[in-house]
Amino acid sequence: MLAEVSTSGDAPALVIRLDDLRDARIALFLEEHLADMRRVSPPESVHALDLEGLRRPEIRFWSAWTQDGQGETLAGTVALKRLDDGHAELKSMRTAAHLRGRGVAAQLLAHALAEARAAGHTRMSLETGTQPFFAPAWALYTRHGFEPCPPFGDYGPDPASCFMTRML
Repeated sequence: MLAEVSTSGDAPALVIRLDDLRDARIALFLEEHLADMRRVSPPESVHALDLEGLRRPEIRFWSAWTQDGQGETLAGTVALKRLDDGHAELKSMRTAAHLRGRGVAAQLLAHALAEARAAGHTRMSLETGTQPFFAPAWALYTRHGFEPCPPFGDYGPDPASCFMTRML
């Protein structure tokens, strides 16, 4: 399924598609994501999923692409993990470094929220880090109605984790 997202201002136009995780560019992108998470978070607090983790049946994964004269470029990723019939978890939110601060993450988050609603979920939660590296993520999630919450799903208390949730 493709979703073309129209934008205004500095935000690039994206084509967001449900992805099967076979593209080598996505594997490299996700390795960079895992490397960043390992660099800024204690090992026991890295909850980012690798390719195999993202291929589990309870997870849907989308990639976002921009088009230019050179072809398509991977702009970002997002995934939803089904926790139960009413509750989904946001996973693998990442924007390409050269596009950060230009609205890609907001477009991906809006897409994930719409997909969660369409799947019948009434609540979405997420886990992110507490280190300063994650400040842009906290701001994004707060702007989109997420509020702090206790650990959910299989998570336990962790001083390096920030848990957030919102109703859909």
